[in-house]
Amino acid sequence: MRVTADTNILVRAAIDDDPKQTQRARDILREAELVALPLPVLCEFVWVARRGYRRTPQAILTSLHSLISASNVVVDQPAVEAGLVALEAGGDFADGVIAFSGRQIGGMVFASFDRRAVELVAASGGETRLLEA
Repeated sequence: MRVTADTNILVRAAIDDDPKQTQRARDILREAELVALPLPVLCEFVWVARRGYRRTPQAILTSLHSLISASNVVVDQPAVEAGLVALEAGGDFADGVIAFSGRQIGGMVFASFDRRAVELVAASGGETRLLEA
């Protein structure tokens, strides 16, 4: 079976907060021939783990590395790497993914009201513009 895993599958597998669902989630991730993890699912996973479950960035990084290193998992590797770099630098995974994906489709300047996001994108070599309210 080739599956696209929803965020709740990743959360159950990583957070282990419901024994039955955790086991079912881990089973499908392990047994599937291919597990597709779209970028929005990974961004939601990080948000839920951080905000809903108060996981540390390091714990989230460990979970993400474990997920994406499985031999049957397929992700947009360059975009995920950009998100991981942002998260490792103390920023938001989604901001790294957004900046990278935007450049891929022609948006060469990352614009935001979020000072920290702009600083992190700039530090990774991206062109940025901080908008003031």
